[in-house]
Amino acid sequence: MKQESKIPYKIYLEESEMPTSWYNMRADMKNKPAPLLNPGTLKPMTFEELTGVFCDDLVRQELDDTTAYIEIPEEIRNFYKMYRPSPLVRAYCLEEKLQTPAKIYYKFEGNNTSGSHKLNSAIAQAYYAKKQGLKGVTTETGAGQWGTALAMACAYLGLDCKVYMVKVSYEQKPFRREVMRTYGASVVPSPSMDTEVGRKILAEHPGTTGSLGCAISEAVEVATTNEGYRYVLGSVLNQVLLHQSVIGLESKIAMDKYGIKPDIIIGCAGGGSNLGGLISPFMGEKLRGENDYRIIAVEPASCPSFTRGKFAYDFCDTGMICPLAKMYTLGSGFIPSPNHAGGLRFHGMSSILSQLYHDGLMEATSVEQTSVFEAAEQFARVEGILPAPESAHAIRVAIDEALKCKETGEEKTILFGLTGTGYFDLVAYEKFHNGEMSDYIPTDADLQKGFDGIPKFPGNEF
Repeated sequence: MKQESKIPYKIYLEESEMPTSWYNMRADMKNKPAPLLNPGTLKPMTFEELTGVFCDDLVRQELDDTTAYIEIPEEIRNFYKMYRPSPLVRAYCLEEKLQTPAKIYYKFEGNNTSGSHKLNSAIAQAYYAKKQGLKGVTTETGAGQWGTALAMACAYLGLDCKVYMVKVSYEQKPFRREVMRTYGASVVPSPSMDTEVGRKILAEHPGTTGSLGCAISEAVEVATTNEGYRYVLGSVLNQVLLHQSVIGLESKIAMDKYGIKPDIIIGCAGGGSNLGGLISPFMGEKLRGENDYRIIAVEPASCPSFTRGKFAYDFCDTGMICPLAKMYTLGSGFIPSPNHAGGLRFHGMSSILSQLYHDGLMEATSVEQTSVFEAAEQFARVEGILPAPESAHAIRVAIDEALKCKETGEEKTILFGLTGTGYFDLVAYEKFHNGEMSDYIPTDADLQKGFDGIPKFPGNEF
């Protein structure tokens, strides 16, 4: 392995170099993301309306389109120090294997028990719930990383945690479920018979494997019908992308120390938390006209919100009880195939990222499941980390871009987000190795069923 003397294999920051504030991309966006709408009145959701579902301080962050930097409370910074700063890694071994002139870096977020970046927002949301004097929180989880992270944060702060886990992931990933229970969370496969909306979904779709939209509906119902509880979400919302900005801020500080400027920044995209966090300071420079970067969102071909979705107001949940968000969506009734990238099976995308994509400030591409696992295996064999299936979407495109550099001779610098580890995803790896994994791409007719459910009202044409 050849290593440039100037650039270490792993770049770690000192604690004193860690960010003390989150960065809010919306402050620098010329076209702000559209506001959440009350589905009954079609008026922007007010602070009072949103605080019936979310914690007060989190609603303030959700609605803040003007404050560029929001201070991270000391208690959260101290918690971050248990696993942050996370390393920025130069993928020398992968570069050598590919024989590419490209320089490849990845920001590794798997150095905590949840095995993913989700803890960055989980501890923040739990902190504000505790500060407000709540008993506990409810949430959904797909692959389980978010549920695990929230269970950890709630255990640390002494809060009750109720998790509705997408049924296909609940069955595929029993050990992820057991980690949540170890941290004291109750975990229910969704859709369930525990809630009114769950019973309705099961009646309409008997035998369904569930979706994040279903699980969100159940978690919101439980939060709003039990005193002392609020709902928290692991992706999509503005507040979550704000908390996840620590990923990109640390990446940029580390790169600036060594005079590194990425040409291409790549992240997997399900709801947008990891991608939004990774690109935040770089997109800020792009929005302010200070620098330019090529930014690529990578999503599964089986759930192609960006690449085949519609930019419109839609429900964030299948039960249609949440506010309307303007986003790239496949329709809240779209139930994706039971692929093995559970964290990327949401029907819509962050309003912030949707607006940036709509304005041409970033690109999107979709990749098929078997090619994703081929990339995951290749990466594991040379870099020594077993990646989560979600992360492997970014790895797939990073490898493809590095191979393009090999063809052209260009020495581009690539940064991608390695959001977490895949040690709880071994059922998926087993199916891949046994040749039992298939690729599913929804037809236009499949997608149209979801589009037909997008609310129709003046100004929401698509």
